[in-house]
Order: sequence, then C-alpha cells, then structure tokens
Amino acid sequence: MTEARPALLCRMNFSTHRSLPAPHSAKGVSLIEAVMFIVVVSVALVVVLKAFDIANQGSANPVLRRQSLAIAQSLLDEISAKPFGDAATDDPAQGGFAGPYTSANRQWFDDIDDYNGFSMSGIRSLDNSVLTGLSNYQAAVAVTAAAFGTVPATAGWRITVTVTNPAGAQLALDSYRANY
Repeated sequence: MTEARPALLCRMNFSTHRSLPAPHSAKGVSLIEAVMFIVVVSVALVVVLKAFDIANQGSANPVLRRQSLAIAQSLLDEISAKPFGDAATDDPAQGGFAGPYTSANRQWFDDIDDYNGFSMSGIRSLDNSVLTGLSNYQAAVAVTAAAFGTVPATAGWRITVTVTNPAGAQLALDSYRANY
C-alpha cells in the first residue's frame, strides 16, 4: 500500500494538476487598465487642445501690435525728418505753414511742432489717400518741449505717437529731438 500511494500522488501531480500561467506572461488588457488609459489620454488631450486654443486666440494680437509699431515708427520718422521749428516759424509771411493741421494738408507741415495735436482716423499717406487695410487704425501725435541730457527745454522736443489698433489696444512711441 505504501507503493500505491506515491504512484497515485505522482499521477495526480502530472495528470490532474494544471498550473495557471505566470502573471508576466498574461496577454491582453484588463477592463480597468483600458478605462485608466482612456482617462489619461482624455486628460492629456484636453490640456493640449486648451493650449492650442490659447495660442490661437492670441495669434492675431502680434500682427496688430506689429502693424501699430510700423505705423508709429513711420510717423516718428516723418516728423523727425522735419526742421526743429517753433511757433514763430509758422508765420506764412515768413514762408511757414500756419495750419489748419489736418491729414488733408499734412504734406505742408514744415516743422516738428506743426504735428502737435495732429490725429487721423484711418492711416493715410502724405497725399491723404487711405492706405489699404489700415482704415481701422487711429494715430495721434503730441509734441511738447522737453529737457533731456544737457539739452534745455527750449531746445528739445518730445514727440509721442500713439496708435490705436482695431481691437482698441494702444501703442505709444516716444522720441526726442534737439535743436542742433
């Protein structure tokens, strides 16, 4: 009897006992893993799409800012190229331009101080023609006496050009000009 028992045990071990595969060799994905994957990917997708949305909303803003900067710089260059001037040189008897200072007669401005208080709604060229694509911009100029460095206020101008873009944002550029 002692011999039958080990044979029976031996037969049980090999014929009826089946082992489950080890966890590392399991194939497929469980339902919990699939749901977790979908949740993680969904959250990541929402974050990426939100970032694209924010970038897209601000994509037109640099264009408006750069255009405003170009307009302001152009007006500053135009004004700075004029002679220093003062109110005494605006006398028509002396060959100066006495106003009115509007965009229609901007080509006749003969010195820097003529631009003080000048404004235009819709950017125009010197001959008063509307520049395509710039009709929704506005520009305003202020010219004030200013002291800077060793230059006294009687011999210096501070030129401020403020441009308002179609979105309502303003950009201001300042420049100084001395009577040299």
